[in-house]
Amino acid sequence: MRLISINLLIIFCLGLFLQGCGTFGDSSDEANAENEYAGWNAEKFRSEAQKTVDSGNYEKAIKLYEALESRYPFGESSAQTQLDIAYAYYKNSEPESAIAAADRFIKMNPRNPHVDYAYYLKGLVNYNRDIGFIDRFLPTDTSQRDPGSAREAYRNFEELIRRYPGSRYLADARLRMIALKNNLAMHEVHVARYYMKRKAYIAAANRASGVIENYQRTPAVPYALQVMQDAYTELGMKDLANDTKRVYEQNYPDGPLVPEFKNVTFSHRLWDFIGFEK
Repeated sequence: MRLISINLLIIFCLGLFLQGCGTFGDSSDEANAENEYAGWNAEKFRSEAQKTVDSGNYEKAIKLYEALESRYPFGESSAQTQLDIAYAYYKNSEPESAIAAADRFIKMNPRNPHVDYAYYLKGLVNYNRDIGFIDRFLPTDTSQRDPGSAREAYRNFEELIRRYPGSRYLADARLRMIALKNNLAMHEVHVARYYMKRKAYIAAANRASGVIENYQRTPAVPYALQVMQDAYTELGMKDLANDTKRVYEQNYPDGPLVPEFKNVTFSHRLWDFIGFEK
């Protein structure tokens, strides 16, 4: 019993020692950071942060921008620093932090001449959310992903267009909205096909009909018509099946205008390479 008590005492003391070492390490890191930035003015912080952004070291850039903001919170470029932090978070694949930073900028600087960029950046964050490195370079059907982020990105770009009709980011935002709308439409087709596999023919017909009503002029329409025709046939609704077939043949006599997989993937990924961003 005495031996157990001694062992417990040793473990307790060791824990305190390790905790103290950890605390000392944190303090040491903070002290090193202070020494590293000693004598830096706002321009030095900004130039060094830009260098790290240019080199792709966004984690380091975030630290520099945050240090700049904490030391010079009321400088002439403080608003720009907030935008730079949001951008660095975006490039560092921290979407929640990027959107929070953009929202903070919008709230604190509603009349800033660059506030349109904050709205645009929110759209970019959601547009690229959940798209990994491989997805950018290899064919993947992004329309089969959860559409929540795509819908949010569409709303972000829509708000940008509504609030700032003269923004320089409008052309890019509109093109991204087209890609998003195409993907959302094809997602609905995938859901309708899923219902067909489960023999939920009424649900499949309704979902496909929603594509015709809500996503006109998208490449998903002919595929939705095909689902509708199959669903009506399974339900024994011959008249509706024939009507749908006639509409399909009149509008798509040679089949869909664009191959399904190529169109959805290409339209979504194209603007990641030529978009404005900043």
